[in-house]
Amino acid sequence: MIRKLAFIVLYAAVLVGCSRPEGLMRPVVTTGTEGSIVPLLVATTRRATSDDGVLFTGERSARTSFTEIDISVPPVHKAGEIEWPDRTPGDPSRHFVTTRVVPYDRKEFLAQVRKLAPRMKNRVMVFIHGYNNRFDDAVYRFAQISHDSNAAAVPVLFTWPSRGRLLAYPYDRESATYSRDALESLLRDLASEPGVTEVAVLAHSMGNWVTLEALRQLAIRHGSVPAKISNVMLAAPDVDVDVARTQIMGMGGRRPRITLFVSQDDRALGISRIIAGSTARLGAIDPGQEPYRSALEANHINVIDLTAMRSGDALNHGKFAQSPEVVQFIGAQLASGQALDGDRAGLGDHLGLVITGAAATVGHAASVVVAAPIAVVDPKTRDNLGDRLEALVPATDNGSDLAPVETAGQGTAPRRKKPQS
Repeated sequence: MIRKLAFIVLYAAVLVGCSRPEGLMRPVVTTGTEGSIVPLLVATTRRATSDDGVLFTGERSARTSFTEIDISVPPVHKAGEIEWPDRTPGDPSRHFVTTRVVPYDRKEFLAQVRKLAPRMKNRVMVFIHGYNNRFDDAVYRFAQISHDSNAAAVPVLFTWPSRGRLLAYPYDRESATYSRDALESLLRDLASEPGVTEVAVLAHSMGNWVTLEALRQLAIRHGSVPAKISNVMLAAPDVDVDVARTQIMGMGGRRPRITLFVSQDDRALGISRIIAGSTARLGAIDPGQEPYRSALEANHINVIDLTAMRSGDALNHGKFAQSPEVVQFIGAQLASGQALDGDRAGLGDHLGLVITGAAATVGHAASVVVAAPIAVVDPKTRDNLGDRLEALVPATDNGSDLAPVETAGQGTAPRRKKPQS
């Protein structure tokens, strides 16, 4: 155990790079012509600070705070990236910068949702970040995702108290749990708005824990998850697979459509597994192996395997946001209300075509590797891809509950060769 902890500390030290400047939340005066403005509605359980360049710290608050923040995305922006300022104030012609901050109370926040919803096809997309995120990390990342996906949905960020330090994992974990009631309340409020017809949820890393807990609580309190919460995207979930099974089953029979983004080379989830001393993390499973394959298919959970995709992230933990193709396609599909199931053309077909078209970015094999696991849980894709999926083991029938996961690991079947990042 001491050896494992020493490895984690050493690895963390290697990964920590130059820290970003403080004060990124302080609005920068612009002419309005330097970049595109992304307005974000923010709900947070973080403690407020009088420092207008920080706004909210990593400590916990007894109440939920609300605000609207406008972020300017520079004209030189590359999809999948955040052009961070190297010092403050940033240059809006080259960097992401904050241009406006407006605090709200709960009623004003919901009124702003009602105001913006008609311009966004009456849809809302809620993003819940992962661990090791400062407030500005969460805000700028969701601004990037919203901008790059071009999704027609009101962007709502739920940010919980993370200290933004790699070694603050235990504190962040408890803070995520601390925030589940607040997220449940936010989702219930959004789904209760008459002018909102659909709510999509996108969670990353440890944010999946608080998301699944909030959805489970909603189902328990109200008999089911509100029908307006139609699509739930679980990106690199830092959740024990056995715990995730019980959380999803706790939502009852009428659950939202769930899409799972996984990557077996996710180093952050590897570290998390060591720290937790538990079974595999949900975001690092191989969906082509049992017991996952049959369980995912039986529960109609769509899977996108990003293992073969290269990432600029040393931990391979943020692929879903850093791949322009994935963000643009997945964000647009889900936020526009299109189902990711077999009722329409298979997701694997579309994603395969997108990835193939960007072979220089993600590699020629990516279209097959990314689409293949989807075929396991999406019969439409399996039929359409034909010869490209001959190497896959045919799907088998199983029970309607997610199968319990063995602690021995993810099986011994041959694995695909992974590119080095």
